[in-house]
Amino acid sequence: MRLRQKKILTAYVFLSVPLLFFIVVRFYPMVYSFWLSFTDWDLISPKKNFIGLLNYINIFKDEVFMKAIVNTLKYVVFGVPAVIIVSLYLSLVLNRIKKFQGFYRLLYVMPYITPLVAVSWVWKWMYQQPPIGFINNLLTIFGIDSQPFLMSTSQALPSIVVTTVWVNLGYCVIIFLAGLQTIPQEYIEAAKIDGANRRQILWRITIPLLNPIIVFLAITQSITFLRIFTQVYNMTDQGSGGPLNSTKPLVLYIYQKAFMSFDMGTAATATVILFGIIMVITLVQMLILNKNIEY
Repeated sequence: MRLRQKKILTAYVFLSVPLLFFIVVRFYPMVYSFWLSFTDWDLISPKKNFIGLLNYINIFKDEVFMKAIVNTLKYVVFGVPAVIIVSLYLSLVLNRIKKFQGFYRLLYVMPYITPLVAVSWVWKWMYQQPPIGFINNLLTIFGIDSQPFLMSTSQALPSIVVTTVWVNLGYCVIIFLAGLQTIPQEYIEAAKIDGANRRQILWRITIPLLNPIIVFLAITQSITFLRIFTQVYNMTDQGSGGPLNSTKPLVLYIYQKAFMSFDMGTAATATVILFGIIMVITLVQMLILNKNIEY
């Protein structure tokens, strides 16, 4: 065997390890879930009876499932634009700071590297009624009535969105800062010489050149919000996604169906539907946002 053939063979051997891991840990469970969505398996019984599309027909008649879909889409619609806009603004400000830049970066990254369960319980405490809740105490100082936050059907979901945005800010700020530092300064200097102000530089140079970063963050953050679970489970009463299912996302619905109701067929059906929603939203975002910029 020649040296070149040995190198190729070695490369395939090393590549086979992650490929095997992907097939066993990712691909096989995905195919198995798809198969389970056509059965009535109850997790305890060894029998998995094939029932065709019955789970798909019944799940769309379930009001809780439909509520969970709407809630999940609300998390994405409110959360993704908020985290991208706020993190872009913060990264633009941080990019101009020359002193203690590392300290400020660490300050914003801290929530992202903190365990999400701990963050959820701290925010749950902050949303409590006076005299326990920090936010309501602050509102009272300014003469504003205390708010129910997590106990309200209209305020609970936005309260969890705020927590999730706060957690993900650090990650997005770091990615945006890395993107800002790749923009050639010649473009900025040439625009200033031509008389462009800061707003024109931002909209006509900075943001178009950050388009790949924006597409990447829009997709990853959409997936993050579509799979939201830990915050809702820890911040709502008994991890129920309440009050009155007003904060329940699809992942929590799947968890409750699988491990509390032991209805694995319905849980697998909801998983397949969530997978389809993630695929569609990702493709739509790539088609809309991933445009070539020419100068």
